[in-house]
Amino acid sequence: MIGGILIQCTPREVVPTTPSVNTGEITAITATTATCTCEVTADGGSQITARGVCWNTSENPTTANAKTTDGSGHGIYTSHISGLTPNVTYHVRAYATNAQGTAYGRQESFTTDQGEVGATFTDSRDGKVYKTVVIGDQVWMAENLAYLPSVQDSATSSTTEPYYYVYDYNGTDVVAAKATDNYKTYGVLYNWTAAIHGATSNTANPGRVQGACPAGWHLPRNAEWTQLETYLADNGHNYDGTTGGGNAKIAKSLASESGWDSSDQIGAVGNTDYPNYRNKSGFSTLPGGMRFSNGLFSYMGSQCFWWSAPDEGASSAWGRAIGYDSATVFMSGGTHDHGFSVRCLRD
Repeated sequence: MIGGILIQCTPREVVPTTPSVNTGEITAITATTATCTCEVTADGGSQITARGVCWNTSENPTTANAKTTDGSGHGIYTSHISGLTPNVTYHVRAYATNAQGTAYGRQESFTTDQGEVGATFTDSRDGKVYKTVVIGDQVWMAENLAYLPSVQDSATSSTTEPYYYVYDYNGTDVVAAKATDNYKTYGVLYNWTAAIHGATSNTANPGRVQGACPAGWHLPRNAEWTQLETYLADNGHNYDGTTGGGNAKIAKSLASESGWDSSDQIGAVGNTDYPNYRNKSGFSTLPGGMRFSNGLFSYMGSQCFWWSAPDEGASSAWGRAIGYDSATVFMSGGTHDHGFSVRCLRD
């Protein structure tokens, strides 16, 4: 009552809206499952009839993609995600539905675990199946890249065009090149341009370079090779049982047990001493050799050379090498028309 006049107030009508829901952290990640605890924080003035999470390999998944259904109502709930594929990145959003529609929480992303030893990855470009291996926090292909969109005669060189070679193959027929034992065993030798696939080579561009690798994988940078070497040396992969020392004593752990020329150097890749350390890492390096600028193939059976991504500077092309007569993994340089192997690292 104001000034003797009775004032009657009519309550403002509440207009229902879609709910509010929060996506929680992704936990308990395995090769095929994960868990996410979420919360419906507001029902929008209407009963929550469904809630859960949805996921997909593409961003911003909806309930039209894979989803869980985890009851109804307001509050906290836990979703158990299953049926996933090892070594794959998924995007997840919580959802809640009322009479006005479905609302989504923020997107969270995660990558499933490598899975059991011997897990594989299929390159969608050509159907090639690669073995993979987990080493520390990294997932590597356990064999050299074999992507071959074209093939050059060994006498043909370029420092600017992407050229692809198969050891000892001297034609231009991709089908014929893929039928050779060397292609099946050692993969492809890439010149620098083919390996980096047009990426800019300078120290100001240290990000991931996919290069010749398939989507979800990239050409490892020098720092990532060093991370691999340091992890192995610090975690029981030096041939003599010591720890530390970086690249000095780990080549045997990275090399396949067979296929190498023999050596009597202590701890060398080609020496059968210290048998428990031969390919202990599962990296399974084979001596695929290289192609020189003059068109000659060399070093099959004795050495393997890999390119690394262009973070060492525009004037140099660098990589790594393993030889039959040494225990050390070397940093190896090459001119842009050399043919080296490529070993891909998962993003």
